[in-house]
Amino acid sequence: MTLHNFDVGNFLKHHWQQKPLLIRDAIPNWQSPLEPDELAGLACEEDIETRLIISSDGYEMRHGPFDGDQFAALENKIYTLLVQAVDHHIPEVSALLNAFRFIPNWRIDDVMVSYANEGGGVGAHYDQYDVFLLQGLGQRRWQIGQMCDGNTALLPHDDLRLMADFQVKDEWVLSAGDILYVPPMIAHNGIAQSDDCMTYSIGFRAPSQYELISHYSDYLLDNMQADMRYQDAGFHGQDNSGAIAENSIDRLHKMILSKISDKADFAHWLGKFVSAPKYGESHPSDIMAHNMQNGDEIIRNPASRFVYTDDGRSLYVDGIYYDCTGETANFAKALCSYVALIYQDSMSDDVKTLIQKLCTQNAICSS
Repeated sequence: MTLHNFDVGNFLKHHWQQKPLLIRDAIPNWQSPLEPDELAGLACEEDIETRLIISSDGYEMRHGPFDGDQFAALENKIYTLLVQAVDHHIPEVSALLNAFRFIPNWRIDDVMVSYANEGGGVGAHYDQYDVFLLQGLGQRRWQIGQMCDGNTALLPHDDLRLMADFQVKDEWVLSAGDILYVPPMIAHNGIAQSDDCMTYSIGFRAPSQYELISHYSDYLLDNMQADMRYQDAGFHGQDNSGAIAENSIDRLHKMILSKISDKADFAHWLGKFVSAPKYGESHPSDIMAHNMQNGDEIIRNPASRFVYTDDGRSLYVDGIYYDCTGETANFAKALCSYVALIYQDSMSDDVKTLIQKLCTQNAICSS
């Protein structure tokens, strides 16, 4: 799938992480792969992150899972149902991501799907990530506001980050197949214009400096020799015993830098970090097959994350590392690029072994 009325080069140069872009009829003849009743069914499952925002009188947020009685009680109320990671459970929704792979896979977060009746929305807010808002059913009015930062005033609310001063700078009504791109920190507000309003939010993650340092530090501590100590053989003494001498500071600083400046080790950790499942273990496939046959299509688990470094020699799938060489490295790159892959008896034993491991891991299966 490719987007229509859309130039990737122009978008990356002028819009990505810079300013919003409206793409009319981005997916011509669009047919929503999900009906509202199916979305409500997902919201009733225990292992799926779900929220319900009732906005009839102020904004109230409830967390799922929900049941039929709770949905029935919404009659005469204005509400929005939000279901995270729908791409992990519905292959047709996962396929939407192929249209956005001009952005690296490791940046993709998930596809959240929302349903709202007329007037429903989550209020004026801003996000810290990029998002493509694909209108799935009905219509939604999107209002674009100002650039925000950590000092932007918010209304008091325990669950929602609602803006205290939302300044509308532009607005459009989106119909099925239209897409609105919104960069990080740009205020926006979506209001359902019909009772069958469904929106697919393709979100992209960007780790914060805090996350990187925090998680990488944990990794370093877990893999560090606790008995490596400061050494100063050849010490010549100093005039004042109360001073921390400059050469002592240099040695101590180098002890830290020598560990965190190892780029290869950082890349190894990063592969595990960005491929780790967002919601725990990968969702098992119902068509799991450990013994592939010649000509079978290799199917990736929609809940699994595949990335590689070092020209394919290091493969990371759901936080697990695989050392690949030769033909196996080429297979790893193809697996991560989401091209169609067919199992062949002529594949090397090393590739077959990797496939077997990934099958056992529930990351891939056969058609």
